Amino acid sequence: MSAGGRSPHPIRVAFLGCGFIAGVHSRHLRALGGEVVRGYASRDRRRAEDFRRKHGGDRAYGGYAEALADPDVDAVVVAVPPRFHLDLTLEALRAGKHVLVEKPAFPRREDYDLVRAARDEAGRVVLVGENDHYKPLAVCLRRLLASGVVGDLVFGHFTTIAQRPKGGDDWRNDEDLAGGDAFFEEGIHWLHLAGSLGPSITRIHGYRPRPAEADPGAAGDRRVRSMLVAFEYDTGAVGALYYSREVPSLLRGLRISTLFGRRGVITFESNGGGVLVHGGGRPRVVVPGWRDIRGYQAMYRDLLRAIRDGTTPEMSVERALRDHLLMDQVYERG
Repeated sequence: MSAGGRSPHPIRVAFLGCGFIAGVHSRHLRALGGEVVRGYASRDRRRAEDFRRKHGGDRAYGGYAEALADPDVDAVVVAVPPRFHLDLTLEALRAGKHVLVEKPAFPRREDYDLVRAARDEAGRVVLVGENDHYKPLAVCLRRLLASGVVGDLVFGHFTTIAQRPKGGDDWRNDEDLAGGDAFFEEGIHWLHLAGSLGPSITRIHGYRPRPAEADPGAAGDRRVRSMLVAFEYDTGAVGALYYSREVPSLLRGLRISTLFGRRGVITFESNGGGVLVHGGGRPRVVVPGWRDIRGYQAMYRDLLRAIRDGTTPEMSVERALRDHLLMDQVYERG
């Protein structure tokens, strides 16, 4: 609420792209009520209109340029395949719009420099859409480690394994559109989680298992879908991330991860279902919170705060670049 108890002026956001992820964002935005007014842009105006009706938007645009030309639009969400992120982000900044760009944001390290320069020249906010940074599980783990509940961290073990093939016509099968394989396109969210808990990852290597010669369960998914990442933190702790989208798992993705400290252990369901803290006393269960379990609402609140206050969002271009540089190291040996 603003001074005098009045609600702040709503922010008008236009989605550039009307695909699956735009729908995910839109469903979570409903919780923000009238703080965000939504519009939808697609190369197919009928598709944009369908999204507008389905998700309670107030405008539909028959192209991205039309949305960028609308003087009422404050910010855009770049919700298209990664190949198109850079051009649309730069076009939006030239049009004077704030930007939320989906992650992975850009395929090359130099792209981040271009966006930073354009952002600073335009005086606008750019937030990279790493919703995992904001989800209750990540916030809970950061708080527990900072409080010293398990003492010095020794090992971090992160597991995200499920059998989730993409259809043969999914754009993620095209590495030119996706920017890379399954780990680059989706595993970056889990790499961010491992590197955002307090200690910083300083050295990292990636190891790919040998791809299956024939996979009848792949449903046309042609991507490399597994990666093991080993890394070292600046504190001297070490860790590993097990990522796969081709291995069956309980409940299509239920997996346990663990943080081992010298005074205790934190065990958590990788997707945020619950946290168990044990060591130095009786074990206790912590429920991070399920209301915004994927962190989208908190991410948009950070965007709105940065726009209104002229501050830097937590998931800034600079913070996202740190993840990208780690990815570059992963693929040196991946």
